[in-house]
This record gives sequence, structure tokens and C-alpha cells, in this order.
Amino acid sequence: MKIHFVSSCSEKSRSAYKQMTELYGQADVSEADCIVVLSGDGMVLRAFHENYKQGLPIYGANRGKIGFLTNPYSVENLEERIENAVPLKIHPLWVKIETRNGEIFEAIAINELYLLRQTHQTAKIKIVIDDVERMKEMVSDGIIAATATGSSAYNYSANGPIIPPGTKLLALTPISSFRPRGWRGALLESSSVIEFDIIDAQKRPVCAVADYVEFRDASKVTVSEAKDITLTLLFDKDNLFKEKIIQEQFTA
Repeated sequence: MKIHFVSSCSEKSRSAYKQMTELYGQADVSEADCIVVLSGDGMVLRAFHENYKQGLPIYGANRGKIGFLTNPYSVENLEERIENAVPLKIHPLWVKIETRNGEIFEAIAINELYLLRQTHQTAKIKIVIDDVERMKEMVSDGIIAATATGSSAYNYSANGPIIPPGTKLLALTPISSFRPRGWRGALLESSSVIEFDIIDAQKRPVCAVADYVEFRDASKVTVSEAKDITLTLLFDKDNLFKEKIIQEQFTA
């Protein structure tokens, strides 16, 4: 098995990288069978962003903190663990961002796309779903569109729902909503096309963030499921993602 190892700049991650590459070698990503991320959840997302066109599965070995998307770290029997791992198939979000000055950017989002006000003033956002205006004006700090994979992250901390893996749903969750009062968000089919139009974008600037990639001064953001992109995340049989999701909902 040809493995391409990825690490962060932390001492713990770099030490693991040295151990693993000495034992298993380091394949170029263009020739690898699998990417092994020796870090935390953030680096797993980054590895997908940087390598999704390669179509390689990713196995995370936790050298970070939380490690929700990773497995326990061990130098032993890595190839066997990868071969016996259970795959989680993910369709990320495809995001198109139009800025105030007319620039257009595109990105994927595995966990979430969120909009966030850039100044002290609240954001004003119109929400259109499948070409139907569903909210004329939401006044808030921002809003999150989260996948099932990312629903237990920022979305959950903003009081959004946790979505079990494999469920074809997206969570739409406001961030500190002022108007409408008491709006808790919505659950949408994952096939939905969501358009966020920033109202008065010059006076009330908003940034769009796809996982960790930030785009400033957004004027319109379109979010849809990237059905033609399938990402594969590998988990040990005793460390299944669906079990982590259940445990997260019953943890105080």
C-alpha cells in the first residue's frame, strides 16, 4: 500500500510524521492509495480541500485535540487498519461567492458554509431556496448551512441540530438572530439550492467561510450539494462516525 502522510506544524504531529514515514515510507500524492492525516479535524478538512480531485480516501490518526473525524493514533498495523476501515462517503457542498466588486469564487465545504458580519453592524440577509424566496430579511450575526458531517461542529454550537450521517439533509442555522425573533433555522433536503443575498452589502459587509477558507465582502452566495464529488473518510470498526454522533447527543 502506498501512503501519503500529512501533518500539521505541531510538535506532536511532526513527531508522528517522522515515525510513520520511517516505517511506511512517503508516497507522492499522485501515486498514493490513501492519505493519512496525522493531526486533528482541521487538517483532515484541509487535506480534502487540497486533494479532493485525486479521489483518495483519507484516514485520520489523531494528533490534534478533539479528533472527531479521526481515529486513535498508533504506529502499529497501519496498512491493516486502513484495509479493514469502514468508509464514510460524503458529498460536500459546492459554494459560489460573488463579491461587491464583481469577483466570483468557488469552493467546496465539507462541514459548513457560514456567513458572518464583518463589522459591528448586524448582517441583513435574504434567503431563497430552490428559486423561492423563503425569508425576505434576516437580521443576525450570520447564518450556517451545515452538512450532516459538519452538523456537530459550529452548527451545533449555534444551537443547530445534529444530523445522523447518511441522512440527506442540510441544517440552516442562524447565528444570534435578531429578526425574525425566535427563528431557530430549518432542515432542508440536501438537494436544495440555497441563495443568500446580502442586503446593503456595502454598509453591512459580510464574509463567507467555506470550512476554513474565507471570502470577504460577499454580495451573493449560492450553496448546493456537489453530487459529482464523493469524498471517502475511513474509520476503524470500533470508532465509527455514526456512534460518535449518537454519543455527542447524550454527552453533558
